[in-house]
Amino acid sequence: EYDGERNSEGERHGRGKAQLPNGDMYDGQYEHGLRSGQGTYRFKNGAYYTGEYLQNKKHGKGIFFYPDGSKYEGDWVNDQRHGYGEYTYANGDTYTGQWFNHNRHGRGTYVYKDTGSKYVGHWVNGNQEGEAELIHLNHRFKGTFLNGNPVGYGKYVFDIGCEQHGKYIQPEQVK
Repeated sequence: EYDGERNSEGERHGRGKAQLPNGDMYDGQYEHGLRSGQGTYRFKNGAYYTGEYLQNKKHGKGIFFYPDGSKYEGDWVNDQRHGYGEYTYANGDTYTGQWFNHNRHGRGTYVYKDTGSKYVGHWVNGNQEGEAELIHLNHRFKGTFLNGNPVGYGKYVFDIGCEQHGKYIQPEQVK
């Protein structure tokens, strides 16, 4: 079901509202029958996206509200979180930084709501990896991470002014 403007070929073109067969709804701009420009898409599960579209895909700036209460606000490319954005998770944690193909990737900051701790540094395909700093209330660790764990040389800096330098090594696997 569609209510809106059409072009001379009869395609949805301009501003319009559509009720889709699956129960979803779209209200926004169309170009040659495809969602393009500003619009709001409401999913029947309660999620919704408001922002820019290009050829039926989320593309540009937009905000996605997920059914679990989490939210992403930022850049989209080809229906994926891609570029720069902030994700607020259902538990209150936040990630602000770079995204690549729907994953945290590049430089970013993850704040743990319950503890107030934060990870500031590099990410690879959604994992904490590379140079980073893990900042807690009264101390911080600066070093390298791999799969979310510190590896190699690093240092702890405590608020009282002392530092502890050392090297993280992975324990050998017992066979």
